[in-house]
Amino acid sequence: MRFATLTAAAALTALMPAPITGQAAPKTLVAVFAHPDDEGSAAPLLARYAREGVQVYVIVATDGAQGGAYTSIPRGPELARVRNEEMQCAAKALGAQPPVYLGFPDGELGHYMADPARLVQLTLRLQAELQRLRPDVIVTWGADGGPPHPDHKLVSNVVTQLVRAGAPGVPERLFYAYLPAEGMRVINPARGAPPFAVPLAKYLTVHVPFTPADFEAAQRSMACHRTQYSDEVLQRVTEASRKEWNGVLPMIPLLPSTAGNDLFAPR
Repeated sequence: MRFATLTAAAALTALMPAPITGQAAPKTLVAVFAHPDDEGSAAPLLARYAREGVQVYVIVATDGAQGGAYTSIPRGPELARVRNEEMQCAAKALGAQPPVYLGFPDGELGHYMADPARLVQLTLRLQAELQRLRPDVIVTWGADGGPPHPDHKLVSNVVTQLVRAGAPGVPERLFYAYLPAEGMRVINPARGAPPFAVPLAKYLTVHVPFTPADFEAAQRSMACHRTQYSDEVLQRVTEASRKEWNGVLPMIPLLPSTAGNDLFAPR
């Protein structure tokens, strides 16, 4: 009887579906920028992947203490605190994880090229955060620095260095964000679009589509940065980006052979 019971139990077990031993870990995308509000250059893309279940993080290299075109808050620690709060609001609007702040001094990264010790400090700190997060994809500024800014350019340079060096936890899948000329003119009407700051279209070989909902999330994110944009500028940026992107955000891959419409697609 005991043998029959065991046999019946074994037969019943064989008919049951196999237990799920583990599910694939969610993909991770890390955007690395210099300042709170830089993520706007890739915001619809970040919103799209967050909506699709990707773990999206934004690393902010500086404290943002020197920005603030539309605020009476003086530059310094208080402005840094407010801008960090704005970045938290922006990340939530995008569906991203809480932002990661490195706290380096705003407006000073460009000087690190003449200070090897500080440059190494920034490099090691970025590498440590990327190793901790272990992204599948990284997004950062291109060599142009978006609206050309020394902080933007150095962050791009260091991230690219880490990818090319095969630093632990740093993937090869690196993509560069940029701002179209009209976007630069809207954000900086007095300066307009600096010469040679916009890459040629032939380098923009990855075109990531996004939905109207993703675009709306991006606009809500941008609206969080009240110290950076007036209502008028927000409206003008919205109109310009809707027209120029038209539902597709172009990116420049580190590897020239990369093309397609998905940052996570196998090469």
